[in-house]
Amino acid sequence: MKNKYSLNEEEIHLFQQSVAGTKRINQDTVLHSPRRKKISYIAPERVQQEQIDASYYFSDEFQPNLDTEGPTRYVRGDTSHYELKKLRRGDYSPELFLDLHGLTQIQAKQEIGALIAACRREHVYCACIMHGHGKHILKQQTPLWLAQHPDIIAFHQAPKEWGGNAALLMLIELDEP
Repeated sequence: MKNKYSLNEEEIHLFQQSVAGTKRINQDTVLHSPRRKKISYIAPERVQQEQIDASYYFSDEFQPNLDTEGPTRYVRGDTSHYELKKLRRGDYSPELFLDLHGLTQIQAKQEIGALIAACRREHVYCACIMHGHGKHILKQQTPLWLAQHPDIIAFHQAPKEWGGNAALLMLIELDEP
């Protein structure tokens, strides 16, 4: 491939003279990772029991009173509506993602229960569930299940960068470290 901007010898010499005596700048930007308690080993029996416990709260018969106008959203009664606004604006970035594409309702319930258990175990405050569009079965059921769980503080339809109306961002109540 031919170089589009080729320089002649005089221009190269002029450039080398102008940058003579300079030195490379070291990258000194500091990135802070989220503070989470690292867990070295968890027994598989405990993980399985956490998933069972978390999915215990989900019922298909119970219909919570959710707003049907506008985007899918919910905030627990003891929580400020400002948290919901911050979710809507995308102020929280999810640390864990769950993709429900291709799962049955039973599998989806188990996976959501596992996600909530993992968030509590790993001290993750915000997570994203991607339910997709499809036949709107999981899209309708997921908010109903989440509204029943006592550890869910709030959820809102995700902003475009996290999936738009095919995903939900949720805030999970954590035990104080």
